Amino acid sequence: MTPTLAAAPPEHVDVLIVGAGISGIGAAYYLQRELPSKSYAILEARGATGGTWDLFRYPGIRSDSDLHTFGYEFKPWTSDKTIAGADAILAYLRETAAEYGIDRKIRLHHKVLGAAWSSRDARWLVDVERTDTGERTRLSCRWLFCAGGYYRYDQGFAPRFEGTERFKGRIVHPQHWPEDLDCAGKRVIVIGSGATAVTLVPALAEAAAHVTMLQRTPSYILPVPSEDAIAKLLRKFLPKDRAHELTRRKEIAKQRAIWRFCQRYPHAARRLIRYLNARQLPKGYPVDEHFNPPYDPWDQRLCVVPDADLFKAISSGRASMVTDHIETFTERGLRLKSGRELEADIIITATGLNLQALGGMALTVDGVPVHLPDKVVFRGMMLNGVPNFSVAIGYTNSSWTLKIGLLCEHFCRLLAYMDAHGHTLCTPELNDPAMPTRPLLDFGAGYVQRSVDALPRQGNRAPWLMSMDYHSDVKLLREDPVEDQNLRFSSHVRLASAPTSDTSGLRSPLAAGGRR
Repeated sequence: MTPTLAAAPPEHVDVLIVGAGISGIGAAYYLQRELPSKSYAILEARGATGGTWDLFRYPGIRSDSDLHTFGYEFKPWTSDKTIAGADAILAYLRETAAEYGIDRKIRLHHKVLGAAWSSRDARWLVDVERTDTGERTRLSCRWLFCAGGYYRYDQGFAPRFEGTERFKGRIVHPQHWPEDLDCAGKRVIVIGSGATAVTLVPALAEAAAHVTMLQRTPSYILPVPSEDAIAKLLRKFLPKDRAHELTRRKEIAKQRAIWRFCQRYPHAARRLIRYLNARQLPKGYPVDEHFNPPYDPWDQRLCVVPDADLFKAISSGRASMVTDHIETFTERGLRLKSGRELEADIIITATGLNLQALGGMALTVDGVPVHLPDKVVFRGMMLNGVPNFSVAIGYTNSSWTLKIGLLCEHFCRLLAYMDAHGHTLCTPELNDPAMPTRPLLDFGAGYVQRSVDALPRQGNRAPWLMSMDYHSDVKLLREDPVEDQNLRFSSHVRLASAPTSDTSGLRSPLAAGGRR
């Protein structure tokens, strides 16, 4: 009788990386550079690489960090645009994947539904669904590395507004931007005050009849140059690698200085940002009405606008700001609580994102479901009580990728240490269960506050504290020893050169009560 596919042993790799965006591609590079003997694969649920930069298609989409630090340390960013658009970032990521052969390890349309850890076999058994065919399959791995970020890719946040069914125009969420949407000559309202809104408004104002940015609460908005004159000068006289290194150091120092200034002197920072805003706007403009948040700088991320494009759109009259609350949608637009009515042909709800821990995958450890809100993050990259599992979480107060690079380096050091000492299991253990904890993402953005109770937590001291300081992390992740009193290493009893087809010790997380 011909054996069925289900009876065959699952394909096995040393490291399984989930997500083929900026974090997953970076993790693959460091893994194959530092540990070339390790086998790995990258699973990507979508049909293309690039993560965020392939998913979002709304006009003007760009980074809100400079690409010298948002890009990789090992791959110089050579464009003149230091604040770059999605197309340029996506090309950079795909070029990196192709240059280092990482693209050959990526499997598109592979969505991880769940993963079950067996201490007996020292491996994860991973349930995967082919999103293009619906086929279910399984893989096994020694380490599972989750590099999917924390945004939910299939659904943005859309609060319920009264009367939306009455509106005769079109309502669009930026996360699902339709290819056929033409805003030329139309009256457009953008609801929101975050990075997406401040990106959309100047981009749409180039062709729309008028764009109104309607916000409930102002954000801090900082004009920055889109090009880095010093970076261009360094590239002119130095090899590109050296120019990239020096520019990167400069930008790291600048980010750190701005954040520390805002933290230590919030009132002075508020006055400085207000001065920069007022200087870009017409005389007599109500700056305090539209650009004066009720919180301190860096309690939430600062929104950057390259070359002051938002302020230029407002000054030209092509765009305007309204700070008010929505009472209801009407047939022709919006009625606000102040009684004012705004007419529109298109309303864009740039109302934020939804968070989703670990891409929605369910985890079990020896048959017991992992409840993420009960877990505490170790060194910003592992979960207590969960063996051989890593998660990539970047900075929220500077470039995401700065932290990811350090985490990936430390991950490779950890695997090398285990190999050198004959260990097959590595588990963070919380020695002080009474340690006070706080939210993993400890800042006030609405998208964080809506989902904070579904995420793991952080402690009040190292190594359970989520460091947001690059220089501290360089010491912790690149220089300090791998060993830690909270990190337990061991070897499983049943050593084998390859996994067997016996999966009786691996209970599917879906069968254990996990959700898809």
